[in-house]
Amino acid sequence: MSGVRGRILTYGALILGALITVFPYYWLTVMASNTTSAIYASPPRLFFGDQLFHNIGQVFSKIDFFGSLMNTLIVAVASTVLVLFFDSLAAFTFAKYDFPGSRVLFGILLATFVVPTQLAAIPQFVVMAHLGWVGDLKALIVPAAANAFGIFWMRQYARGAVPDELIEAARVDGCGFFRTYLTVGLPVLRPALAFLGIFTFVNAWNDFLWPLVVMIDSNHVTLQVALSQLNGAYVTDYSVVMAGTLVAIVPLIVVFLFGARHFIGNIAAGAVKG
Repeated sequence: MSGVRGRILTYGALILGALITVFPYYWLTVMASNTTSAIYASPPRLFFGDQLFHNIGQVFSKIDFFGSLMNTLIVAVASTVLVLFFDSLAAFTFAKYDFPGSRVLFGILLATFVVPTQLAAIPQFVVMAHLGWVGDLKALIVPAAANAFGIFWMRQYARGAVPDELIEAARVDGCGFFRTYLTVGLPVLRPALAFLGIFTFVNAWNDFLWPLVVMIDSNHVTLQVALSQLNGAYVTDYSVVMAGTLVAIVPLIVVFLFGARHFIGNIAAGAVKG
């Protein structure tokens, strides 16, 4: 009886957690499908309205949605690919190779965690200005090509997941560093890469401050900056803002579902092999 009660409590907690997680998306859709006056109604409306497609049409007419969507997609995909490559390569080196100064370099890397991102905006903008990249998508992609969190995360995972015996066997077979990284490191690091890929893509997609600063007087506006233009100086149609936000999160949901499937699948495969 106690086992049944435990399972009931477990499933009840899981269902409650799922409902709490899904509710913001449900409420976002409700607001996007109603008018602004209906959003402010008391008591609030808890069901879908009939204004969703009208509000989405308003979003498309007020901002260059698809142009900004393409810019954001380019930045997010390029940043994610570069982060996965450079961070995993650096992490594999820190985890499995002992070279002079490795601990000092890793300590400096960890020290960058205490530096707020906003604090680096001004010097980073100066660098972009000297390079002539202000207003260009390169100013969003290149600074995001590697990050301390990704290297730390991949390094911690690689230390325990990649056996030293496999690296020694690769050396005996005549593999150099890069071939060892490709044939030994990457296959084992796939679960960590899947998580880091989701994390990086979501962060790049949602980034607002840096694109707002560096893409000044540019037509290459990202989606988050474009959505901020829906806020009027005096009056804001929140139903249209919510509709734009709803459409903007659809690619994130797709990426998460795709990436999470591979992440969970690789974890399960590793558990079975273990």
